[in-house]
Amino acid sequence: MVRIRSSVFASCCLIIEVVGVALFLVGFFPLPPKSRAMKSRSSDIPAEPYAGYSSNWTNLPPPLFRRVVIMLVDAMRDDFVFGDNGKAFMPYTRHVLEQGTSHNFIAKAKPPTVTMPRIKALVTGSVPGFVDVIMNLNSPALLEDNLIWQAKDAGRRIVFYGDDTWLKLFPKHFVEHDGTTSFFVSDYKEVDNNVTRHLDDVLKREDWDMLILHYLGLDHIGHLTGPHSPLIGSKLKEMDDIVKKIHTALQSKEEVAASLPNLLVICGDHGMSETGSHGGSTDSEVRTPLVLISSAFPKKDSFIVPAYVEQTDITPTLAIGFGLPIPQNSLGHLILPVIERRSMREQLRLLHINGFQLSKLLQNSIPAYEKDPGFEMFRVSERLHGSWVKLYLEGNTSEVLTNLGRKVLQQYLDALRTMSSSLSKQLSQYDLYSMIVGAVIILQVLLLLLLSTPEALCSSAEFDVPLSSPLFSLLFYLLCLVLSAVHVIVCTSAESSCYFCKISWLMALGAIMLVSALFCVILSTIGKRYASWQSQTKSPSVTNSDWSELDILLLVGTLGHVLSLGASSFIEEEHQTWYFLLNTLCLALFQDVCRKYFLLPEHDLELSPCRKITSEDSTSSQQHSYRGRVQVPHYDDDKTKGATPPGFGADNLKWFALATPWITLVLCRLLRSLNQTGIKWAHRPDFGHWLTSSEHRAELSLLAATSLLLIFILVQRRCSLVSKIALALGLLGVYSYRAAIGNVVFPWQQVSKDISKGVIEARFVYVFVLGILFTGTKDLLKSQVISTDSKTRSVGLWEVYSGLVLLAALLFRPHNLPVLVFCLLIQNVMTQFIWTNLDYDAAQVTIMHYWFGQAFFYFQGNSNNIATVDISAGFVGLENYVEMPAVMLTAFATYAGPLLWAVYLVCYLSSESIRSPVAISHGCFCYALMRSIPVTVYIILVTVLRYHLFIWSVFSPKLLYEGMHAFITAAVCIFFTAMDRKQSIKT
Repeated sequence: MVRIRSSVFASCCLIIEVVGVALFLVGFFPLPPKSRAMKSRSSDIPAEPYAGYSSNWTNLPPPLFRRVVIMLVDAMRDDFVFGDNGKAFMPYTRHVLEQGTSHNFIAKAKPPTVTMPRIKALVTGSVPGFVDVIMNLNSPALLEDNLIWQAKDAGRRIVFYGDDTWLKLFPKHFVEHDGTTSFFVSDYKEVDNNVTRHLDDVLKREDWDMLILHYLGLDHIGHLTGPHSPLIGSKLKEMDDIVKKIHTALQSKEEVAASLPNLLVICGDHGMSETGSHGGSTDSEVRTPLVLISSAFPKKDSFIVPAYVEQTDITPTLAIGFGLPIPQNSLGHLILPVIERRSMREQLRLLHINGFQLSKLLQNSIPAYEKDPGFEMFRVSERLHGSWVKLYLEGNTSEVLTNLGRKVLQQYLDALRTMSSSLSKQLSQYDLYSMIVGAVIILQVLLLLLLSTPEALCSSAEFDVPLSSPLFSLLFYLLCLVLSAVHVIVCTSAESSCYFCKISWLMALGAIMLVSALFCVILSTIGKRYASWQSQTKSPSVTNSDWSELDILLLVGTLGHVLSLGASSFIEEEHQTWYFLLNTLCLALFQDVCRKYFLLPEHDLELSPCRKITSEDSTSSQQHSYRGRVQVPHYDDDKTKGATPPGFGADNLKWFALATPWITLVLCRLLRSLNQTGIKWAHRPDFGHWLTSSEHRAELSLLAATSLLLIFILVQRRCSLVSKIALALGLLGVYSYRAAIGNVVFPWQQVSKDISKGVIEARFVYVFVLGILFTGTKDLLKSQVISTDSKTRSVGLWEVYSGLVLLAALLFRPHNLPVLVFCLLIQNVMTQFIWTNLDYDAAQVTIMHYWFGQAFFYFQGNSNNIATVDISAGFVGLENYVEMPAVMLTAFATYAGPLLWAVYLVCYLSSESIRSPVAISHGCFCYALMRSIPVTVYIILVTVLRYHLFIWSVFSPKLLYEGMHAFITAAVCIFFTAMDRKQSIKT
């Protein structure tokens, strides 16, 4: 037996759980179907079908265009060109669309709508895996067959200017390039000027065949101020001028030298949500403009409503237009209007090449490909095509030839769409072995936590973990042997090796031993629980199974939320679930206040309604409250009574306590009006949109200044003098930073003042953040190592909390500062009038803190959509993109709500008002359990629903959020354990 502290046990379980979650994520996010051939070659081009004979057309058709200019505007959504914004700010482009030689389409992107996966889709024609969201921060070189490689292999000279993601994907493909960082979102001027400055020179030259321009400014404006910012209009006008410059230059080149026409492609990689971000699957994020301008196209006399195409269709279209082989793994099909002016023979030839490429990919991806409807249609099309070619070569010019040609053309188009659809459905090639191993580890951790709950929440917060006997049992070695055999069989028989098979045998053996050990420990724990249950049935007077209404609410609410994760609509609108639970919790707290202060007789006011026994009447279970068979200690009345706020009499206290739940409800209702989130109502205007509009900058400035002042008042009360000064200067620096970047203004500041990146002001704040955190850490180390002074530890914890609040104030957008103020205010009133005076135990308080943290995650404007992640927070104070700080700052800003409530929970459980030595251990264990239940259930649900229609648009983003939240919870529980004064492991 190993005797272990509850907090240590919970932290160890969560670390193991994080390993399981990581393994599951690696197996869940699949790679797209790929052809066995590495690259397409000209020799792979099929011959033209010909009934009865062999055709003499076996080569790749000649290119349709001499030069191609691809102008990719990041985050350009369709209404910026085809809607009212296009009419107002892009007059030249609209003129070309209405009266020029162009084709216009709406290209639909697949989620995730972030830059790197979208670039891959544009050049490969495939649909990148969802895990590319993570790889988007550090893009490796693209080894898959792609349009850029094909062009380089064919001797085409490619010039690139713009987003340096292209340079990471294609490190040696461009004869000339100039990259700009894509993640420094505070810059939306220089990042585009660095591209445009090359145009005058490069458009005059003849030493290139393909020019790629990737403009980032529009995307950066969206992240900073949203799609309705006045900056959007000026940026669209800038893009329109660039279109005019390129188009005019290409036309002049054609007039001078008689040659093939040129092609200008204007497109976006993804759209922009109503909040200015992207990553999700809403219409505004997936719909992008695709404008093809060339003298090869017929001239229009009016604007034509754009048709829909897939973004992957751009790849085969550009490949055919440039006379290149279509990349092997392309799922797209040729956009027919591009070749509609070619002869019927050429059109059928080009469609046949596209169909042949898709049929080969289908053969490599689907075992029963011959039964696929698209493949059967393609074979029929080939036979009809052969008959048409025979008639054509025989000199037949009758109407029969024309009608047959149209029929073959339509047959090819239907076959291409069907095969493309079938291939898209094959994206979910999951690594089931890795998923199962990860899910088993996570499930074992949850079972172990649940089985250990009675002892983990006992009065000593220490219990025996049966490790020795299971690890040296016959069952353990037998399981290791069986699982090793299974591992060998799976890894040697699988056609495509999974991730778990690629790791070293030593690591695989360690995972097998871990699974076996957890299984044996669970069985041993079940045996102990059964023996304990039998002994308790013989002496039932030992336990008391009374549950309060609050206990039932916390249990039912937690389980109800977990069960709701099985429905896509509940995931999209999960914030509504937490808002409802929080409102219900406030009403339950109001009921407890009424019961204590108004329903109980005067002489019973000393007793809390939450307590099941008294400290005097119980003999066998002193200071224990039994919920079911879980022992949760209550804390000494003398200590809790001392927490009554100074200046509040008994009469005043009960009225303030009565008002606290209603104050909380009012504040939460105001926060709901600040940020519309979710999917269904995210497009509706909210108070945050009103504040961020340029017409209300004065109101936003006043709100930000007032919020920062209230933050100082609420936080400084428990800080040392030095920390108070640092906090005041830091909050002043926060306002200065927001004024520097143009979000707010000082009363004396001119509105026309040029905005900057605010690097100096932000770093000024970082100095005070680090100073406060250092002071708090010093006090914590002093209390843990040198002395056991609880007051020093309490002050140190509060200063760490104050430093995190200051950091959150810096990273939050100005209109979100009231979220931070209301968070502090609710924590303050709940501590003074509810949690302490109603004598709630550590388990109840921990679950309530967890609920509040989850609700505040959504009050910030977050959702289960990746588009709501505010990546601009990761670049506050940075002049250049630095990966680690950017990732950490973005993660903190996203999960600031749950983190601040978790750290405040540690402060509360360690405070003077509750000095029980087991409070932190109980809090740590309950916090770990609250996070393990939803992540385990959700992973099981996702495994079952992995072929659901909304798996990529709804369930996958939520899975990423759950994985990140599990990692953060593990870090929080380690912090809990470090603050536990009696963490120990005894044998």
